[in-house]
Amino acid sequence: MKFRTLMIIKAIVCLSFGAFILIAPETIYSILGISLNKAGFIPARQYAASLFGNLMLTWIAKDATESIARKAIIVALCIYDAIGFVVTLVIVITGQMNALGWAIAALYLFLAAGFGYFWVKSPKP
Repeated sequence: MKFRTLMIIKAIVCLSFGAFILIAPETIYSILGISLNKAGFIPARQYAASLFGNLMLTWIAKDATESIARKAIIVALCIYDAIGFVVTLVIVITGQMNALGWAIAALYLFLAAGFGYFWVKSPKP
């Protein structure tokens, strides 16, 4: 897979989830078997904001050439998605999220592995 393709996939994922979580967090989380109280709307929308930040980063940097900046983006996104995978995995295993959580964990794992590949593959600038 090309770096550009992975960045576009990540951008689309961030746009999709970010928009839905920002607009209707209660609906999205209820599909996953999670109920939000009023206080839960705040971190849910803050998560949507981080997804929009990732969207802008991945879309704008999708054509980045080998550089220190590209390496920093790859490392940051790899770590972000790896942590997202572990957190989601724990939430699903402990029964706090329904079986749809496995798809989210798999998506995080795919993205972490993809960025991990480019992290290892990238030559030193």
